[in-house]
Amino acid sequence: MEGYPSDTAPKAADVEPAKDDEDNDGDDSANKQQTDKKGGENIDEDKEDPTNQQQHLVQMLRKRGPCEESRRHSERPHTFWDTQPVPSMSSEYSQDNGPLDNVKTPEDVRAEPYPLPAQFEWCTCDVNDDKELQEIYTLLTENYVEDDDSMFRFDYSTDFLQWALKPPGFLRKWHLGVRVKGGGKLVGFITGIPAHIQVFDKLIDMAEINFLCVHKKLRSKRLAPVLIKEITRRVNCENVWQAVYTAGVVLPRPVSECRYHHRSLNPKKLIEVGFSHLGARMTMARTIKLYKVPETCQLSGMREMRKEDVPRVHALVSTYLKKFQLHPELSPEEVEHWMMPRKDVVYCYVRENEKGEINDVCSFYNLPSTILGHEKHNQLRAAYSYWNVATTVPLQDLMYDALILAKQLDFDVFNALDVMENESFLKELKFGIGDGFLQYYLYNWKCPKIDPQGIGLVLL
Repeated sequence: MEGYPSDTAPKAADVEPAKDDEDNDGDDSANKQQTDKKGGENIDEDKEDPTNQQQHLVQMLRKRGPCEESRRHSERPHTFWDTQPVPSMSSEYSQDNGPLDNVKTPEDVRAEPYPLPAQFEWCTCDVNDDKELQEIYTLLTENYVEDDDSMFRFDYSTDFLQWALKPPGFLRKWHLGVRVKGGGKLVGFITGIPAHIQVFDKLIDMAEINFLCVHKKLRSKRLAPVLIKEITRRVNCENVWQAVYTAGVVLPRPVSECRYHHRSLNPKKLIEVGFSHLGARMTMARTIKLYKVPETCQLSGMREMRKEDVPRVHALVSTYLKKFQLHPELSPEEVEHWMMPRKDVVYCYVRENEKGEINDVCSFYNLPSTILGHEKHNQLRAAYSYWNVATTVPLQDLMYDALILAKQLDFDVFNALDVMENESFLKELKFGIGDGFLQYYLYNWKCPKIDPQGIGLVLL
């Protein structure tokens, strides 16, 4: 394969490749056209001043999909993607389930990295090194996904990045960066982690691609396609030929199109920062009352997951995910990594009955956003629904307790895709439908289109 975009735009706002970088398909950081061209490579100067941002009525932060302008561009030529083993936008969905490219081996892969523009060099990032981890954090915090009106930008913590990038079996060489030559500033980034993904009746070794980001002042340098090609080369060298990723933009070609829903937990703050607004004939007091949740869980036996719960949680989650046409196959070690609670990163709760048995589990992760240019608030705390399995109670009841637990942790909003069986609780628990979509993509793989209810995969 010759490249794919990162999963990062699942969190994306209205993302459209910058006009001066038409090959920048999939660059999650290229979410709006840049107007300041003065900086050139002098990327430490001319930082954006958010204080003049207009406070438009925007329902952003959540992983929104493409804006109308971006969607209109879905039929435009995709200069980069049209060279890749992905189905074209105009092709019919295949009823076959298999690879697009001929079978290859690592010996078929070029030995040398792809060339970069003369002023840049490749680097392999070490997320175990505090200094390098801080560089990654700074690049993402200042240049990653934000909404079209520059009101919100994702703020992945360093603890979150370590969690996301160091699952069992991770390869450091798949944490790829671009620096200014001579070991200078980190200006580009993309990552892959290994995964076993079931697609209908086929279990495939894949890479989950994430965190594609290019510094704002270098968007015209066409670094994103080279980052994609180089991470692909590195993945191929490990005899892995398929990938899964998500994007807020429409690229060739989604295997599924899903949508985010949002449940207000702190409506006053969400309205103050422009994330949501008062409904017709609604007062602030009535809105606060509408979204109020109890202070304690309504189900008996709810408690935080512990290490000794891992075998049972693994059995619950693995059995549940087999229902869906697209899902990961997780080992007990992976379940422990992804679901064991980590403060300010991921939260997981189990329901233990009077016999000490665990038959229900819910989880969510913490992905806040920086609020740009607001005089009162600087961060919006968002919980994202993760793996949830209910076998002894309705899923709606379990997720109601998840909302209560998220509110106890001071989250402002709870976000959930319409994947898996989430539709069963969204309306009843007062989730509002988002105004954008999240596309799921498979690289070098063809299969029938999958409805959101057939997706059993949540990418960070």
